[in-house]
Amino acid sequence: MDLRFLNAEPTDAERHAVDALGAGSRDQLLPALHAVNDRVGWISQGALNHICRRLNVPPAEAYGVASFYALFSLKERPPRVVHVCTDLACRVNGAEALTEAFDAAGIAWHRSPCLGVCERAPAALAVEAGDPAEQRLLAPAMPSEITREPSTWEEAPVSVPQQGEPGLRLLRRVGVVEPRSLDAYRAAGGYAALRNALLLGPAGVIREVTDSGLMGRGGAAFPTGRKWDAAARQPERTRYLVCNADESEPGTFKDRVLIEGDPFALVEAMTIAAFAIGARKGYVYLRGEYPRALKMLRNAIDLARERGFLGENILGRRGFSFDIEIRRGAGAYICGEETAIFNSIEGYRGEPRSKPPFPVEKGLFGKPTVVNNVETLVNIPLILTEGCEAYRRIGTERSTGPKLFCLSGNVRRPGVYEVPFGTTLGELLELAGGVPEGRELRAVLLGGAAGGFVRPDETTLPLTMEDARAAGTTLGSGVVLALDDQADLGGFLLRIAAFFRDESCGQCVPCRIGTVRQEEALHRIVGGRKLGTGGDDLALLREVGQVMRDSSICGLGQTAWNAIESAVDRLGALEERS
Repeated sequence: MDLRFLNAEPTDAERHAVDALGAGSRDQLLPALHAVNDRVGWISQGALNHICRRLNVPPAEAYGVASFYALFSLKERPPRVVHVCTDLACRVNGAEALTEAFDAAGIAWHRSPCLGVCERAPAALAVEAGDPAEQRLLAPAMPSEITREPSTWEEAPVSVPQQGEPGLRLLRRVGVVEPRSLDAYRAAGGYAALRNALLLGPAGVIREVTDSGLMGRGGAAFPTGRKWDAAARQPERTRYLVCNADESEPGTFKDRVLIEGDPFALVEAMTIAAFAIGARKGYVYLRGEYPRALKMLRNAIDLARERGFLGENILGRRGFSFDIEIRRGAGAYICGEETAIFNSIEGYRGEPRSKPPFPVEKGLFGKPTVVNNVETLVNIPLILTEGCEAYRRIGTERSTGPKLFCLSGNVRRPGVYEVPFGTTLGELLELAGGVPEGRELRAVLLGGAAGGFVRPDETTLPLTMEDARAAGTTLGSGVVLALDDQADLGGFLLRIAAFFRDESCGQCVPCRIGTVRQEEALHRIVGGRKLGTGGDDLALLREVGQVMRDSSICGLGQTAWNAIESAVDRLGALEERS
């Protein structure tokens, strides 16, 4: 694209959408792109010009950002757009039949990676541009519902099969307490943890979190207390807190369930974290495909601010000020990586940064930053109300506390389940009812597309960080996706390869090229075709996978070969075809 402004002017609707945001700087680029895309359904050259003039961003750079995200369109399209999930859970639950039905009904649709409603697959995200825009996650999706007016679209309900059971901690309010009512949240124990935190002081809060043994629940399993302490010790006084709510790992939907069903818990937890590390500003980076979660979280933040739980001098504590801003993602798996989130919020392409420096030293806007995901944060009020010793008694010595798992695929009762660390995989599958009657379990994918497979004879595996690691797999973000004996494993692996190819940001050569070569080799193996004389596609897969693992900048490239490797080595999935 030409670095100069092209000869195009915005329409009145586009101009109004951008101007309604007020004056701003480059970090408002993503909200401005959302505003135009929501209002008219796509981003024209005139709209992009107007955004660039308002925010003082070079047009070529703004184009690079707008074209980075899957939910934005730089070409004119109809006001109503349907994004149909064809990813892992939906693939094994009729996504292809759904797309054929859409074609037969004459409904325009686009393929989409995981939409985060795996428990009710197949899923679709229906978007109607306008003022205001209408968005709904439809699951299970049906062509007849898409053709109805947006105001009649039914939202997918929160799926917690254990709803209301005694003994739940993280899920105890979900489906039981009205998520839009601050009074209901407080009556159910809400904000007791924040009051305890104010009594303990910042150092005391960090000590409690450290002594609890809480590890990050996003997949990396880094000790949360150590991260907070490192940020709090930085000499720089300006610090930020970022909640990573961009759960884009196929098969993961626990953070959506928490936000939709208990949004005040996240707001309270972020306020405690900010108090501990000395942050005055926090961001929730929320998946752009979560319209109901966005609505619930906005309501919770607004009510908390009105009642003195956010803003200046929180709960009368002089000098303790903190507020939260929501940033909507726009369809980029890579933005689940903590440094890619920083670039996205700052108005750049969501590409990962090299480390060091680490985020606790130099993160968002170059300042010390703590990044935690939703599940990690909602453990904080539990620790500060029950105490670190009681928390440590849940789970195992090295994997403490409760854990949320997302069960989907070929199970009878999919949904989010809460169990103590140490529960076996078989026990968890029993909670979900096992595979449908008349079928047999073939494999279980743990950790999502970046995870690994286990066999049916390995379901005695205790679900802890250390046991998963010893078994050569990972719990990742909590995905447990069951495949029965009717699943097309070859097609399933091809979808994983296509996912990583599509979602690679392209910044580093090993991932940019390796994900393409991986998919090409898989296509040849699954299709029964060979390389030229002397070629060995399985050997090529291993070589490419090892190069990506050793030399990619971030976790996307480093884990792109994991699930396919485990399918080969644990399941013998491709050997007979190679």
